[in-house]
Amino acid sequence: MEAAIRSLEQRGARIVPVNLPHTKYVVAVYYIIATAEASSNLARYDGVRYGLRAEDAGTLSEMYRRTRDQGFGAEVKRRIMLGTFVLSSGYYDAYYEKAQRVRRMLLNDFTEAFKIVI
Repeated sequence: MEAAIRSLEQRGARIVPVNLPHTKYVVAVYYIIATAEASSNLARYDGVRYGLRAEDAGTLSEMYRRTRDQGFGAEVKRRIMLGTFVLSSGYYDAYYEKAQRVRRMLLNDFTEAFKIVI
């Protein structure tokens, strides 16, 4: 990183320190918001109107289960489960809403930094 900064300086760039105090929360915010959005967006892939349909099911409930079992890989299932959890009524405020607020703080940090460097 230091070599890249020196290279930019040698080409005429002015290096300006900026403060991004909330970047330590980026990964946590990403996992909360991205999994919530994945859960919400993938809910429509039920085999009825969208996505793969498991043909060997006897009931509608069984068709939903088999469709999602066959149509989604292990990582997608993990993300859906985590997203469903953070969006559930008992945890929405504690996780998703707070993550949205921190995302706004991150946006504000970068907005202020870009006022300085652009």
